[in-house]
Amino acid sequence: MDKKKTSLKNLLLIHELAFILLIFLVATIGAIGIHLQEKSSQESNRISLIVQEVQQTRGDLYRQMKELFDAYFLKDIEARSEYNAFTLSVESHFVQLHKIAEGEAEKTAINDLHAGYKAFVMETSALFDLQQNITGDELKKILNTDIEAGLFNRYESLLAHTEQLLNEKQAELDLKLKESKRKSNFLLFTPLILAALLLIFSRIFLKRSIVKPIKDVLKATSEISAGNLNHKAPEENIEELASLSKAINEMAEKLITSQENLVRTEKQAAQGLLVPMLAHNIRNPLASIRATAQVLDEPELDTDTRESLHGIINTVDRLERWTGALLAYLHPLKPQPSTTRMRDIIEGALEPLQQKISGKSIQLTVPDWSSFNKADTDTIFTDQHLLEQVIYNLVLNAIDACNKTGQIEIQLKTSSEEFTLQIVDNGSGMPFTPDPSAMSAPTTKRFGTGLGIPFAFKVCDALGGSLQYNIRPGGGTAITIKLPKIIELN
Repeated sequence: MDKKKTSLKNLLLIHELAFILLIFLVATIGAIGIHLQEKSSQESNRISLIVQEVQQTRGDLYRQMKELFDAYFLKDIEARSEYNAFTLSVESHFVQLHKIAEGEAEKTAINDLHAGYKAFVMETSALFDLQQNITGDELKKILNTDIEAGLFNRYESLLAHTEQLLNEKQAELDLKLKESKRKSNFLLFTPLILAALLLIFSRIFLKRSIVKPIKDVLKATSEISAGNLNHKAPEENIEELASLSKAINEMAEKLITSQENLVRTEKQAAQGLLVPMLAHNIRNPLASIRATAQVLDEPELDTDTRESLHGIINTVDRLERWTGALLAYLHPLKPQPSTTRMRDIIEGALEPLQQKISGKSIQLTVPDWSSFNKADTDTIFTDQHLLEQVIYNLVLNAIDACNKTGQIEIQLKTSSEEFTLQIVDNGSGMPFTPDPSAMSAPTTKRFGTGLGIPFAFKVCDALGGSLQYNIRPGGGTAITIKLPKIIELN
């Protein structure tokens, strides 16, 4: 299963998203730091404001005490009005304190402080009405003992508790602010580390995924341009470069095919020039041989001699037809079908090979024609001469592949629509796989032309059939030809 390749577009998108994420992270950390700083500053200002308001209540309380002493000892007639003004001022401070107080502890402390102040006001306000009916000793006792030592000290203790609470909160706030600064500094280093890692990753990514594959592609193009068409560009890269490498490899394969086709074309062109000349040189002596045999064919000759002369004439005619078929191989085949029998085709192809078969003591097995003759099932409508030459070439190859005392078996099977002809030998086998699309094929013969197999493929295709080579498990080759009983002409 091929591993799914990553696209360069996707990698660049991930790279860009990483940069955007890094910028967003820096902005978020900065925003968090600013928020914490602002929140700490607001909290510090709030605590300072509470402390200021508490100190204001304390100052006004001292002034109220002074006005009370002025009323008794200095007989200041304005003392009462001043006292009331300070009472209103203190109450306004408590209103402000109640607004800015947060948390249960702060609110409780402010409420206790306010309650203590109200108790102080209630006690001291009554003294203004009693100043005509009270003696000096009683006044001294009330001012020094009851108010100063009692109410005032209690208020001072509440005030001290409130200030202690506020100081603790301020200290806690300072600790939080210090911790937030430390965390902010740590967080500020995080984007720097991530940026460094991203830079390292980018360098490694560019070198491994882009620079090196491009070098490999350039090397492959250099090798291919130098003529090393078997060199392959690596395809284990990112998707785009892998596609480029694949295209280069396909180009190299096509160049190899084109090169092979060019060689075959040149060979075919040479054969195209050679074959007509050879055919011309062969036909002339064949014509002389045939004419001589015809001249010698006299009625007074004995039967055996006349049969030999007729055999010479028939063989010359067959060679003439095969020479024509060989010439037709160089041009588009135009089958000229006629109704004939498979027996006549096979026997006609084997007749010129009898001497070779006897010379190598090859055991040749042919179909049992008696089983076909009874039902006349070997009748076929095809081009007899082309098919004869195909069978002749294939059996000749089998003879050459077999050792002495070898075996060749020709099998024929029939169905309602087609014939299946098999030529099986126990020879050395074929060192190559025949290619139906090739214009010529390798040959194992010392003086072979490489035309036999391509010609067989071409004829079978022209006759509407097929040709297949198979290696036999026990050694040798099995050739299967399938032919329609009636060829369809276009």
